[in-house]
Amino acid sequence: MRQYLEPTAVIDSNHPVVREYAARAAEGAKDPVERAVKLYLAVRDGIRYDPYYPFWLPQYYRASYVIGKGRGFCIPKASLLCALGRSCGIPSRVGFATVRNHLATRQLLEFLGTDLFVYHGFVEFFLGDKWVKCTPAFNRELCLKHNVAPLEFDGRNDSVFQPYNSEKKRYMEYVELTGAFADIPVEAIVDSWKKTYGEDFIEKSKELLRERDKASLPDFENEEIWNG
Repeated sequence: MRQYLEPTAVIDSNHPVVREYAARAAEGAKDPVERAVKLYLAVRDGIRYDPYYPFWLPQYYRASYVIGKGRGFCIPKASLLCALGRSCGIPSRVGFATVRNHLATRQLLEFLGTDLFVYHGFVEFFLGDKWVKCTPAFNRELCLKHNVAPLEFDGRNDSVFQPYNSEKKRYMEYVELTGAFADIPVEAIVDSWKKTYGEDFIEKSKELLRERDKASLPDFENEEIWNG
């Protein structure tokens, strides 16, 4: 259990920015369950979901870095929530699954070439003598825009993607559970995505970011952020 309480280079739960974010988000919580729920909501709605956020370097998943960016896809958001949990003394780990998104946007389907999402990330908190899953990926505003009820989390029951949206259309299908980890397996994630989405997936992603976020890409590409 100790490994799920300690910081790592990516899940930097001891970083001052992370500790401050956790303390602010969990303020007023009376027990670990209430604390976990507050942390979950802070990440779900406080960090905007961005499926095109960079993925090819470890720095992009670092919890303190995600706070600074204010956005990320499922894995960076899971990394942050995991770090916040550890900062608050809650054993936390990151889980992964392969999911099929039946309502993915046309733009995302064209970009990936499939509706299969490998290494979808979520968080598992150890609460009440058991591991409980929670999925902070999609912020409330995005869910309402796509006619999907925002995922709630009570700290006692698993909170995973809904199989149907509010219009009873097929939504998320869990194809396979990959496993749970004490740290973010960045190399395995990148290798798997290149295998699934093409060897040129990194270059495709960089090109998309150049067009969409011309001002911020140089920052994303600066490896000195990670190295020093």
